[in-house]
Amino acid sequence: MRLPIASGAATAAVAVSLYPLFQGGAWFWASLGAIVVVTGIGVPASRYTLPDWLAPLAQIVALWIYLTAAFTGRKAWAGVVPTRESVAGLGKLLTTGFADIQRFAAPVPATTAITLLTCGGVGLVAIMVDLLASRLRRAALSGLPLLALFTVPAAVITEPIGWPAFIIASLGYLGLLVADGRERVSHWGRAVLVRRTSATGAPRTGSDVGVLRLSGKRIGLTAVVLAILLPALLPTLEPNPLFGFGIGNGRGRGGNSISIPNPIVNLRGELSLPNNSGVLSYTTSDGEPRYLRMYSLDIFDGQQWTMTGPNGRPEDRTSEGPLPPAPGQGRGVPVTTVTTKITVSNDVRNLKFLPLPYPPGRIAVEGDWRPDRDTLMVFSTENTARGLTYTVVSDEPKATPETLKSSGPAPQQIEGRYLQLPQDLPREVKDLAVRVTERGASRYEQAVQLQEFFTGKGGFTYSLSAQGHDEQALTDFLIRNRAGYCEQFAASMAVMARVLGIPARVAIGYTGGSKLGDRWQVRMHDSHAWPELYFEGTGWLRFEPTPAGVTGQGSAVVPDYSRTRAADWSDDRPTTAPTVGPGSSDPANGSASNPRNRRPDLEYGGAPVTVEEGTPMAARIGLGVLVVVLIMLIPAMLRWQLRARRRRSYSRASRPSGDSVALESTAATAVRTGRWEAATTAAWAELDDALCDYGMSRQPSESPRALAGRLIEQYGFGTEAAAAVTRIATTVERMLFARTPGEAGSPREDLRVVRRALAASVTRGRRIRAVLLPPSTLLRIRAMGGRLLDLFDRLENLRLRRPAGKDA
Repeated sequence: MRLPIASGAATAAVAVSLYPLFQGGAWFWASLGAIVVVTGIGVPASRYTLPDWLAPLAQIVALWIYLTAAFTGRKAWAGVVPTRESVAGLGKLLTTGFADIQRFAAPVPATTAITLLTCGGVGLVAIMVDLLASRLRRAALSGLPLLALFTVPAAVITEPIGWPAFIIASLGYLGLLVADGRERVSHWGRAVLVRRTSATGAPRTGSDVGVLRLSGKRIGLTAVVLAILLPALLPTLEPNPLFGFGIGNGRGRGGNSISIPNPIVNLRGELSLPNNSGVLSYTTSDGEPRYLRMYSLDIFDGQQWTMTGPNGRPEDRTSEGPLPPAPGQGRGVPVTTVTTKITVSNDVRNLKFLPLPYPPGRIAVEGDWRPDRDTLMVFSTENTARGLTYTVVSDEPKATPETLKSSGPAPQQIEGRYLQLPQDLPREVKDLAVRVTERGASRYEQAVQLQEFFTGKGGFTYSLSAQGHDEQALTDFLIRNRAGYCEQFAASMAVMARVLGIPARVAIGYTGGSKLGDRWQVRMHDSHAWPELYFEGTGWLRFEPTPAGVTGQGSAVVPDYSRTRAADWSDDRPTTAPTVGPGSSDPANGSASNPRNRRPDLEYGGAPVTVEEGTPMAARIGLGVLVVVLIMLIPAMLRWQLRARRRRSYSRASRPSGDSVALESTAATAVRTGRWEAATTAAWAELDDALCDYGMSRQPSESPRALAGRLIEQYGFGTEAAAAVTRIATTVERMLFARTPGEAGSPREDLRVVRRALAASVTRGRRIRAVLLPPSTLLRIRAMGGRLLDLFDRLENLRLRRPAGKDA
């Protein structure tokens, strides 16, 4: 019976590590019910020794019945027995669950379909663990399905799994191994028999498994502690910097197709990675930074933005000549031709889309790269951008407020694709879009007003802790908390622009980065999302609703053509905190994230941001060294604290002499103070610890006087040291055996003299060890750990017994 229960407990402990993947705790209680059902079948199967092949089958059937009752009970007979309708319902829920995990980013909402998928998976893992541990007696191998369950959050989220979850999972697995070991030893035993006395007084024999259990617990506890402490002292391994956790959610149109990772899933992970690794570097012909776009998201389903799969035609290969013209950009619009040379880092893998300034016109790149005509995303089904160097020539339209105000209506093809919104879009979102913009204003003016609403007037704050893509995420961000990162800002402005009739989409890529020398460096934390709005004659233009500077997306920049209203803002407009970043060099000049305080001549000019290479790693190494030093000094600090407490004890003690002894009229009994006895005890304990620290053991049978004589003779104490140790020994003997204390010196001064004599008789290494790693303190720590493990052992051996009188 022990192994099935331990198997279920281990599965439940490991399942706790799934908590970062879900919103709420409904998934855990449903999964715990599945584990209880599996364990409930495993216990009687072990007790009544059913065939090993029968127990897993019974557990699968029981799990099926449990899932039916929990998720499709209305379609089942009597709410429990599966029927054809309930089986079809479970299949439909499972299909929906697989689709939902493709759409949502962690933490996903605990929908019925996702909960069923999780509950069934945990139940199957519980069956596999029970099969290996209880039926096949391979408890160590049961760690494989447990490890598979534990690695799910590690493969999906970028944040490290919390150490409490790791400890719980480790203890669950160790408990399973301990249960298996006890089962084996109790059945077969060892060749060592010990005699015990039963409750009736009769001797009995049995295998001594206590030492094995205690040793196993010490090994397991040490392994868990090292597994927690060592990773904190070592450099972390980053996940795949671009698409390591992506889930394919796109499908190409036509003959050419490509599996597209979910950009939204990876965006927050890149922004929150501990090491801000380099992604690429580039130079521009005019020396100015450029946003580099990779993805264009055009579909909003009410919960998140996704993209239509790109279509690459053979005749549009970059090697065939210029790319297709930018949609909506008229031929008569003045442009600025900019040449950008980009080099992608060798650490970037599986990158199938080229980071490019928009709109790209001509690209010189090796490999088969093709643009999508509608979005000008450039991708490859055969090559990756790892370590690639390519040159882009782009014709950027010179957008001015005058031309944008007078832009005509968008073509029907553009409006049909980029104005679509779900029918159940919350009314609050629609009303907000109308309320923060002026009636009768042009679409360009409304776009600028939306941008101002996010960057200042709306009171939004930048925070990477905002999560979720459920039905309420958009409303929560716009109406309630107004805190999020670039994804929420870009997605919300694009939705509100569509409400106002402005074609909009969401772009994902990188900001311009920071300048190092003559090159612009783009790092992981420069990952960004921004909205692109369409204006006929000019085409798609970038807007920037995300706050910038230290309190926002550090390298985000508001485009020049969207700043026309800056001079008209009132002075009482709320501003964000002053920042020093790419857009400002002095906090006194205002916030870099406030468009009113931005100066075009300071945008990435004059004094570029400088990033020291290797600083994060050096800081982590220094922090790791500091932590190691502090841990190593714990015994020394404990020893110093104990000495200080003892010193206070015998410094405050009053030592009565023969003249101050109070005498009774009929007896000469001395009244000895409790403070003096405590001081003497503290002095003797301090001498004992000093001997231990210097490697001079004290024999248990030695009296204080014999110890003093041996130290004087063995280590050649001088006159002063010999007198001091003799006084200490005499004081202890008088406290133990004499009626009166008698004359005594100062314990503090005597101990100082004796310690100095002991230190002079040992090597320098021994003296250093006595200070930094005092053996007396290490022995106390070891004894404390042993008592703690003994306590666990006693709790484990508790047995509930019925009183003898009840049997009658």
